[in-house]
Amino acid sequence: MTNHTTYFDTFLQANLDKYIGETARLCAQPSVSAKNEGVRECAGLVAQTLESHGFRVQTCETAGQPVIVGHLDGESARTLMFYNHYDVQPPEPLELWTTPPFQPTIRDGALYARGAKDDKGEFVARLAAVDAIRAANSGKLPCGITFVLEGEEEIGSPHIAQFVREHTDLLKCHAAIWEEGGVNFEGHPGTALGRRGVLSVELAARTLNFDAHSGAASMLPNAAWRLVNALASLKDGDERMRIPGFYDHARPASPRDLELCDALPDRETWLRKNFGVKEFVGGRKNKALNRAVFQPTCNIAGITTGYQGKGMKTVTPAHASAKLDFRLVPDQDPDDIFKKLRAHLDAAGFADVTVTWLGAMSPYKASPGDPFIALTARTAEEVYQLPYEIEPIGGGSSPMYAFAAPLGNIPIVTAGVGYADNRTHSPNEHVRFGDFLNASRHIARIIDGFADL
Repeated sequence: MTNHTTYFDTFLQANLDKYIGETARLCAQPSVSAKNEGVRECAGLVAQTLESHGFRVQTCETAGQPVIVGHLDGESARTLMFYNHYDVQPPEPLELWTTPPFQPTIRDGALYARGAKDDKGEFVARLAAVDAIRAANSGKLPCGITFVLEGEEEIGSPHIAQFVREHTDLLKCHAAIWEEGGVNFEGHPGTALGRRGVLSVELAARTLNFDAHSGAASMLPNAAWRLVNALASLKDGDERMRIPGFYDHARPASPRDLELCDALPDRETWLRKNFGVKEFVGGRKNKALNRAVFQPTCNIAGITTGYQGKGMKTVTPAHASAKLDFRLVPDQDPDDIFKKLRAHLDAAGFADVTVTWLGAMSPYKASPGDPFIALTARTAEEVYQLPYEIEPIGGGSSPMYAFAAPLGNIPIVTAGVGYADNRTHSPNEHVRFGDFLNASRHIARIIDGFADL
């Protein structure tokens, strides 16, 4: 470890309480984009936070919530971007929180609050790393730093792609570190070299003007059954999609992708324990589970119909709806899949079942051989003293695609404060102080070495 990296670590340890407090202040401001609660107020707080760390800040309006951009110049011509978001998931169910979600609480070496990990803690940990670099270098940075924070990530980032296309000069950079990241269930650091795409839709069936007495069920069509049958037409018993052309453009995993998958730890035992699962989709076991990320999916996220209250109410539902998300692999296009879904339902006799587009993101995947990924891996192993694990693509979705191509096919990695049980999107979300500190130490080293790539 060099003298300056020792200084980074000393600085970050000495100022940890300050940065946890800064995270708590951000978490105390609700910013639930799904309900438009406090989001714009939080945007103002984020801008103030960046300014307090010396950044030149622009608040850029979109058709939705503003995007906050902060920049600091560096001594080289290279610029590293950090993408974060200041909106959070709804906190419900509130009764499952040990302490109120927007009253940040410290206990057992962790900060508990909605947004503590996703994504306000991530943001502040990165600011801390920038502060450490500047403190070690008389206020200077080896490379330019740009922060981009949006307020609509948790509702699918509907305006970020257009924003990037219209602001490529403002966002010019040579690589980016995405929100998320940290250590896995074994405590090993790692990254995912991209994200699957997603298409979110709502299917709905209406068979009657209003719910009927179920005594008429032998005569009147049931919307719930109509919808269930339409849903059943989408997949066969082996989990293969029945939508014609669904797999036409799905890029298969390369031999290198499969090598990376097989090098990851066997997560079967952890998955069984954590989720209580008895059998995995497709009968997969052991390391075959790691390869499942290259399979596109159709997931039923929720079904609404009929009577679901206490006791029984004998009705024939007039209306039924279901929300679905399709996770898409590289080269699959959400627009194409939406059209094929509609065509399939029409051809299968379900022309009356409506399909409403709720949102979409395209897939993105970086090359595992990029020098920036090597820098990220090398510096992570220095901090965590454990092997760095690379997933060829992550199972979830994010707007990485919206930045990569418009900005010159920049490499994008993850590095952050997470661990396997942060309770992200769930009650009792939290960030552990040790994870926060290690993330800042890691990112400081990435910044320190970035100008030399």
